Amino acid sequence: MGLAEKIRKSRESTVDIDGKAWAIRRPTDEEAAQISANGDGLLAIVKRFVIGWTLTELDLVPGGTGVAVPFDSEVFAEWVADQPDLWTPLGMAVLDAYKRHADKRDAAVKN
Repeated sequence: MGLAEKIRKSRESTVDIDGKAWAIRRPTDEEAAQISANGDGLLAIVKRFVIGWTLTELDLVPGGTGVAVPFDSEVFAEWVADQPDLWTPLGMAVLDAYKRHADKRDAAVKN
């Protein structure tokens, strides 16, 4: 794993929502500034920063199997567009991850 990949990996975390695990990546400072400038809504944030899941085909499509489905960003974007109950908890998890990062950085600067 290269250094850039290690840096990206360090921004990742997992959140549990309704018994499912979701991998998220916190925004960089640059991305947070873009989110703020663009006025991105929670769905746009969710589509951009959710990077993994523990879902089965049955979670995604009626009549699907119980087989685990590997995360695919295109499938996720298509599916989550019809899951408004997830937009707030997932979006807030991403924003909270950024806030923790910013608070930690600000505290380090004060010390």
